[in-house]
Amino acid sequence: MSKDKHIKILCLTPIKHLDGIYEHLKSYGSVDYKPDLEDVDFNFFDMTDYDVIFCNPNKQRYMLDKYTLKDFKGTILTASTGLNHIDIDYCKQKNINVLSHKEDMELLNDLPSTAELAFGLMLSIIRNIPNAFNDVKVGGWDYDMFMGNQLKGKIIGIIGLGRLGRMMMNYCWGFGMSPVIYDPYKGHDNLELVLKRSDIISLHVHVTDETRHMIDKKSLTCMKKNSYIINTSRGEIVNEKDIIESLRDGHLKGYATDVIEDEYGNRHTSPIIKGIRDGLNIIVTPHVGGMTWEGQQKAYKWSINKLKDIKDD
Repeated sequence: MSKDKHIKILCLTPIKHLDGIYEHLKSYGSVDYKPDLEDVDFNFFDMTDYDVIFCNPNKQRYMLDKYTLKDFKGTILTASTGLNHIDIDYCKQKNINVLSHKEDMELLNDLPSTAELAFGLMLSIIRNIPNAFNDVKVGGWDYDMFMGNQLKGKIIGIIGLGRLGRMMMNYCWGFGMSPVIYDPYKGHDNLELVLKRSDIISLHVHVTDETRHMIDKKSLTCMKKNSYIINTSRGEIVNEKDIIESLRDGHLKGYATDVIEDEYGNRHTSPIIKGIRDGLNIIVTPHVGGMTWEGQQKAYKWSINKLKDIKDD
């Protein structure tokens, strides 16, 4: 689709906070800006009038599926690598084109934001930084309750040696940690050994039938007592009820995550959110892994540039 071809674009993700990105999107056609839509709105809102849906999972409060897409026939453009906010099977069935960043390696190699967050979450939970800070805010100044551990000398289990896993491994090397790897597609296929050896597990995999709930009660039992899990992949990678049970039993020492399994449903019923309220050693950030000013600017511009390559049928 040429740039001078007028197309109708539905923008479901906030972009006006980014310098020039909204204007860049508008240069390809008319833009209906709807970043605040809720799932109930789709009882009255019709997507079939649009040629392109521009989205990102971090702010989306619903799935793009048969209930929201209905008879949409155009292209879904998502500024993300993960696709669990889109019903891919339905899109294939309806011949809806889905364009993501999953194969955009030139871009992705310049986006370390999620790996940086993974390292930050790891350091925060192993040193009790949030709890210590919260205590200071209410007048405390006693370190006894917040004694942590150093990273140097710890064994870090990297689950998924893709782009982000490699970045995380490099950061850990810089702090004197020893990495062990599980990635069967790269010749590292002994998950049980990695779980048994690691002081900390860091998850860097996409959601597939193979990875869904790969960290469950059986996996947690294999792990060292007083070990930690860092999850900046997707909530579906772990069985959250099993995580909570292991924390309550005192086997798992801490869980730090940027994601929960049901981000598009009622988050208040999430076992992880409930676990926070119960005082378990959990840190949760609201899916901010890729949400840096630099990262968003680059990723959204790259996505929008794909519009020039879309051809009319």
